[in-house]
Amino acid sequence: MASFSIRAARPEDCPDLLRLIKELAKYEDMEDQVVLTEKGTEPARAHPVGGRVTAPVAKVRVYSAFLELLEDGFGEHPFYHCLVAEVPKDQWSSEETCIVGFAMYYFTYDPWIGKLLYLEDFYVMAEYRGLGIGSEILKNLSQVAVKCRCSSMHFLVAEWNEPSIRFYKRRGASDLSTEEGWRLFKIDKEYLLKMAAEE
Repeated sequence: MASFSIRAARPEDCPDLLRLIKELAKYEDMEDQVVLTEKGTEPARAHPVGGRVTAPVAKVRVYSAFLELLEDGFGEHPFYHCLVAEVPKDQWSSEETCIVGFAMYYFTYDPWIGKLLYLEDFYVMAEYRGLGIGSEILKNLSQVAVKCRCSSMHFLVAEWNEPSIRFYKRRGASDLSTEEGWRLFKIDKEYLLKMAAEE
């Protein structure tokens, strides 16, 4: 059985966080929706700098995403918090990494019930599932929520993801979409910009 520890993410974990975010997107068959890697990059070409050519755009995009994760999670005003699951070197994955799972969360407020912990992303690498890592991450998140006097933890699960639905329901989760009839909406940046510019 693998030994592991759960801890708060540190700035130097950002490359692993980005890797796990991409793995989760692939698992959910939504890789094309991960735009974090493209924010702030220039068109897909190299540029001469001091007689040399800059790094390939793929590296620039990854570096940009790393900087965004770093600033947004560890800057002056963090937009998210994160827990990571770490294994010792003798149990590293086939990718030679010690960070094998993560949970990204933040706090929000519901005027009816008060503070909430919102679990944005939660993922454990396939080769480390079934070892109790996910349960331990969820336990740690629950401790954070209780310590911060949150009334509940909210999150989304894809309808097709039966293993995750069962995982959460075994731990007391309620499906608000069936019980209360809520529907999730979003307004994309294009429309945010349009509304913001209205006179």
